[in-house]
Amino acid sequence: MANYKLGVEVISAHDLMPKDGEGSASSLVELHFDGQKCRTSVKEKDLNPVWNEQFYFQISDPFNLPNLFLEASIHNLNKESHNKSFLGKVRIAGTSFVPVSDAVVMHYPLEKRGIFSRVKGELGLRVFITDDPSIKASNLIPAMDPLSNNNHHSNPNLTAHELKSEARHTFNTIPTETHQHSYHNHHVSTNNFTDPPPVPPMGSQSVPIQYNADPMKPNPVPARIVRMYSSASSQQPPEFALKETNPFLGGGQVVGGRVIRSDKHSSTYDLVEQMQYLFVRVVKAKDLPSMDITGSLDPFVEVRVGNYRGLTRHYEKRQNPEWNEVFAFSRERTQTSVLEVVVKDKDLVKDDFVGVVRFDLTDVPVRVPPDSPLAPEWYRLVDKRGEKAKGELMLAVWIGTQADEAFPDAWHTDSVVSNDTNLIQTLIKSKVYHAPRLWYVRLNIIEAQDIIMHDKTRFPDVYVKAQIGNHVMRTRPCQARPNPFWNEDLMFVAAEPFEDHLVISLEDRVGPGKDEIIGRVIIPLTAVEKRADDRIVHGRWFNLEKAVLVDVDQLKREKFATRLHIRVCLDGGYHVLDESTHYSSDLRPTAKQLWKPSVGLLELGILGAEGLHPMKTREGKGTSDTYCVAKYGHKWVRTRTIISSLTPKYNEQYTWEVYDPATILTIGVFDNNQFGEKNKEGNGNDHNNHRDVKVGKVRIRLSTLETGRVYTHRYPLLVLHPSGVKKMGELHLAIRFSSTSFVNMLHQYSRPLLPKMHYVRPLTVMQLEHLRHQAVQIVAARLGRMEPPLRREVVEYMSDVDSHLWSMRRSKANFFRLMSVFSGAFAVGRWFAEVCTWRNPITTVLVHLLFIMLVCFPELILPTVFLYMFLIGIWNYRYRPRYPPHMNTKISHAEAVNQDELDEEFDTFPTSKSIELVRMRYDRLRSVAGRIQTVVGDIATQGERLQALLSWRDPRATSIFVIFCLVAAVVLYVTPLQVLVAVSGVYVMRHPRFRHRMPGPMVNFFRRLPARSDSLL
Repeated sequence: MANYKLGVEVISAHDLMPKDGEGSASSLVELHFDGQKCRTSVKEKDLNPVWNEQFYFQISDPFNLPNLFLEASIHNLNKESHNKSFLGKVRIAGTSFVPVSDAVVMHYPLEKRGIFSRVKGELGLRVFITDDPSIKASNLIPAMDPLSNNNHHSNPNLTAHELKSEARHTFNTIPTETHQHSYHNHHVSTNNFTDPPPVPPMGSQSVPIQYNADPMKPNPVPARIVRMYSSASSQQPPEFALKETNPFLGGGQVVGGRVIRSDKHSSTYDLVEQMQYLFVRVVKAKDLPSMDITGSLDPFVEVRVGNYRGLTRHYEKRQNPEWNEVFAFSRERTQTSVLEVVVKDKDLVKDDFVGVVRFDLTDVPVRVPPDSPLAPEWYRLVDKRGEKAKGELMLAVWIGTQADEAFPDAWHTDSVVSNDTNLIQTLIKSKVYHAPRLWYVRLNIIEAQDIIMHDKTRFPDVYVKAQIGNHVMRTRPCQARPNPFWNEDLMFVAAEPFEDHLVISLEDRVGPGKDEIIGRVIIPLTAVEKRADDRIVHGRWFNLEKAVLVDVDQLKREKFATRLHIRVCLDGGYHVLDESTHYSSDLRPTAKQLWKPSVGLLELGILGAEGLHPMKTREGKGTSDTYCVAKYGHKWVRTRTIISSLTPKYNEQYTWEVYDPATILTIGVFDNNQFGEKNKEGNGNDHNNHRDVKVGKVRIRLSTLETGRVYTHRYPLLVLHPSGVKKMGELHLAIRFSSTSFVNMLHQYSRPLLPKMHYVRPLTVMQLEHLRHQAVQIVAARLGRMEPPLRREVVEYMSDVDSHLWSMRRSKANFFRLMSVFSGAFAVGRWFAEVCTWRNPITTVLVHLLFIMLVCFPELILPTVFLYMFLIGIWNYRYRPRYPPHMNTKISHAEAVNQDELDEEFDTFPTSKSIELVRMRYDRLRSVAGRIQTVVGDIATQGERLQALLSWRDPRATSIFVIFCLVAAVVLYVTPLQVLVAVSGVYVMRHPRFRHRMPGPMVNFFRRLPARSDSLL
């Protein structure tokens, strides 16, 4: 194991609390980590001390690093009495430690030690992990610290560093508790989470976490349809509703969200159904006989179980081949009791038989993880008559479940295709993907100097063009008189590892469509400074290189070169949005130093699908080759592809660490089109020309889930087609959200949704949309390069890449959502109108009495309001939603949508429709915009009438209002406010006998005020 150390660089402190009675403090910093203690020197009489001292702590157990904390406390030292007074502390969780290459200086706000502590200020630290063997651990303070016992005269080693930090970053830290975790093992990736804590980069596994379900009553209930929305306006057809199920999972039967434990041993795969498989590992063979005339042998192995057979790859002219391939046969589909492993010789006409090994399935051992893998054995080959043949085969045969670590890479009987090749087998296996860590690249173009002008008769009209990969941005054109000045910010998205360079070029716009490059500079992103806050980045001058080759003599004659002044940095304080803000699954900043400990664990069991719509035709029958993709945070998972099944059973379980409950898990179902009859023709790369078809997706917001409860439901897969909404089937899921720190989870509700940089230096809406498009393209390109690739159409569909495009249906849906939000206010208004019209005299009298009581005792108004809301919340608890929300066709306005509106929604951007159709849609959009324009104009008119009250635009109206204000001031001065409020309320709620149908004088006066509408052209 490498010798890892935790490096802590104590930079400075700022605005400390004076403690010496003279308005100052003599401060020092004590560092505590894993039972080790270090101390800085003392800075006397300084409330803004600067240390710039480094300390290194030994990391005894890197696997336990996420559970450790670094505590830095500042004390004021009184040399006369040798006492220390507390000035504040900082506690940093081990999950925030990063390698030395990613470490930046962070300024942490000082925290209190107790309720009565008086603390203020910040402490600047740089914390990192290093494995440099040349670095020795710092000298530690002994356990019997003389300074702590107040009997030691301090002898600080003062250093003359008076440099102050130029910028400071402030953010809030959460005091967290140490938790013991136990993660469920995963058949695709053991302890492979979305964002593993930045422990030493050795591929080490995280510390296990333990979660237990609550005990439950064994009262099975039948499956039923549940409805999420109680209002009639949100009810949708029963076939589109959510269905609760009670499946038998690995941990027992799920009833009402609780697991009834079975008698048998529970598996770590407790959210999926147990599936028995016969595993056959073909390792290698030796001493195989020669079969051809030439004395060579092209061996391969055929594994047969009933009607199913699996083939290894064949080797040419090799008598001691090694395969190391695993085959998994479903026990449900096998109707035989004999396993045959046959070695054959590959031939052009007919494969020759070499030997066979037979097994009786009743004698095959059963392996249950966490048992160690079964050791392979050598078996003598026999011929067709059962007599010994030449050669031996090393095999391992056992019966296991999908929890077996050999399951993900095994050949499966439910994933057999007619043109079964190694390439096709790669495309259908289950995998876990980690999206790259994204950074915002901020490029500030300031100015240029010494521009070389080839045409002396004109001033160059220059601009700067910046490019990273395929993304290009430009500044505004500026004439060089003499030096152009821009001071513009250009934002890009870059992904780790940084493969592309930042290319900056200065160009001259000679004419329309004709630009000449004056010079350019290439900056590697690995050399760009990183920052995690809003501190100022110093600008640099770059000499631009010629874009074309020039004569050497000419290069010598040019004494000066064009220079460009820029600032560039990698902004790690932002969260790079690669999905719609409404469906975000991760809200953490890019810089790992700002990450907080996780608040829970999300476990997803993808059980299967039912009633899928046939997506293709094979052998004259409709069928589908489906797989599921789940996305949460940086971690994407993909199940194996189930071939030719409309009711596939996946039974795969995945886990994610949760850092914010206000996030969304997205699960999509797709039909695999990368193999089949249509791909047999053409070259071997034809599978890249066929897009995987979307079957549907499900979104689940984690904040709507109860902790510790298992949700087992069938979710309808609803997809909007040009012909209307269709149900493509149902997806059966089991979900459990477990809390690791309930206090931290509650604290998350008081924290900003996005990192601090989004509020300190906010980005515009246009910038966010442009950067989100860049981020989705980068993530799709990176995931498409993995094996098997996660295709671009899958990433774009899961990320809702087209959610910002115009849709009449979405506009209507949002309008009706807005009306639903204000429906409560409208209902209260109607109820108050009935009170004012005395429709129910008893209610009106009671309202009068309540009103008079509140006017007489105004201090009861707010308590009454909050008590009323409390009672409403308690009453609604009985009718609370017990199931996670799902896609709703009525809220989406997908049932009553017009056919032409759907055709417009599915149109490409830019449009590909005919001119007549585009003109018709444009006219319709103009009519809708006209109504919106009228509403906006009416609102502006009312506001201008308010302004006209005192503007003397209508001198008579203003005179009336001014005299009214004077009389009202005198009346209000001599009349108690309670009397005026009571009289006004009784007047508003007066009996209809004292009302008139015509508008009142005040309304008539306001409507006669002038507005600026008559000044419009």
